[in-house]
Amino acid sequence: MYDKYESPLSTRYASRYMLELFSARTRIKTWRRLWIALARAEHKLGLNITEEQIKELEDHIDEIDFDCAAQREKEVRHDVMAHVYTYGKVAPSAAGIIHLGATSCYVTDNADLVLYRDGLRYLRGELLKVVANLADFADRYKALPTLGYTHYQPAQLVTVGKRASLWMQDFVTDLQELDFVTEQMPFLGCRGTTGTEASFMELFDGDEGKIREMNRLISEEFGFSRLFAVCGQTYPRKLDSRILNVLSSIAQSCYRMANDIRLLQHDRQVEEPFEKNQIGSSAMPYKRNPMRSERICSLARYLMADAANAPMTASTQWLERTLDDSANRRISLPEGFLCADAILRLAQNVSDGLVVNEKIVERTVNEYLPFIATENIMMEGVRRGGNRQELHEIIRECSMKATANMKNGLPCNLLSLLAQEPAFNMTEEELTKALDPSAYIGRCSAQVEEFLAEIRPLIEGVKKDTAEINL
Repeated sequence: MYDKYESPLSTRYASRYMLELFSARTRIKTWRRLWIALARAEHKLGLNITEEQIKELEDHIDEIDFDCAAQREKEVRHDVMAHVYTYGKVAPSAAGIIHLGATSCYVTDNADLVLYRDGLRYLRGELLKVVANLADFADRYKALPTLGYTHYQPAQLVTVGKRASLWMQDFVTDLQELDFVTEQMPFLGCRGTTGTEASFMELFDGDEGKIREMNRLISEEFGFSRLFAVCGQTYPRKLDSRILNVLSSIAQSCYRMANDIRLLQHDRQVEEPFEKNQIGSSAMPYKRNPMRSERICSLARYLMADAANAPMTASTQWLERTLDDSANRRISLPEGFLCADAILRLAQNVSDGLVVNEKIVERTVNEYLPFIATENIMMEGVRRGGNRQELHEIIRECSMKATANMKNGLPCNLLSLLAQEPAFNMTEEELTKALDPSAYIGRCSAQVEEFLAEIRPLIEGVKKDTAEINL
């Protein structure tokens, strides 16, 4: 295993479920299920296919000789026909009816649709676990004041929980988009070489009702309630754009959360999980690098870039079909799913173990609170007879002096400077009373509570098992 390249998504990051879903065995078994479904529908609608042939196909569905298929593909240069041949070897009585009336895209494209749908459903569960973790975190810290930032410069206070609700809202948006794409996903069915169903017009003697029924039976067997109204040889590749866009959206949300955590960990306010024996740096033993969040951002960049493959493919289909989409899709779609899976596993791990260093959060708040409190101080000065415009100018001048003081490594002395101004008519002790952080968080707690009430039905019953990361 060490003398050949293997994708890190397979060896380091993705889950067993996703690796098995996009494995060659699952793909070819799905092809065989499609061949059985086609034969069953054709038998039911009167073609010369026996129940015994269908039974033989069913009995040997798991007997996949990949070596035989690989050797045959070398000879014929066609993967689908290689597997038709291989299946016929273990089900000889049915060899002559496998793939009857179909073109290769009947199995390749329909199997892809099954895999993509199942992959999206799995990712939905993983996404819900992240939302559930963040919901608990936001509820726990909904009232804990923390310094807000705009342009990454100190701004008005928010709360730790309110900030987490921003991340959570992005994930809920992703969930809504994922549900829409999954629910709207049609099946290709068995439509022939250019999507005209001409081969089945021949097989069913022009009976269009039987053709419609055949496609209904096949799509129903795989859990699809609708088919594409029209198609060429393949299903419209616009769907791939939708799917990869959903995965990219998840990556964007994970990146935003992870990047925020990286910024906060720099200031030691919030930290991702750090294990007892974890090494932060080979040269600097004291370091606690946010490696999980960094990995999320790294993989997310790959997935956002990967999503560009689908629109390029969709835009260059060349009339009824061109084969230059095939090699691209074999890589970009499965790798997109594996990457999204890896990112969400990391996001679960991080969101489940976030550490808030409340004393540092409090210290940071207190450092900037005198500046934040100046509007309230100004209003109190007006109530005591001061002129609003004059007080505003005094605050501006004193703030500049206090900032210069801090830039020289000294404490913030804004309140003592304001206490020396007769126009305010306030002592430093009276000014200090205005420094209650909870007075400056607005409706943060209520906003978190209202948002959590809105999304509770989504996460009810979600099992929040801690996601183990591989490496």
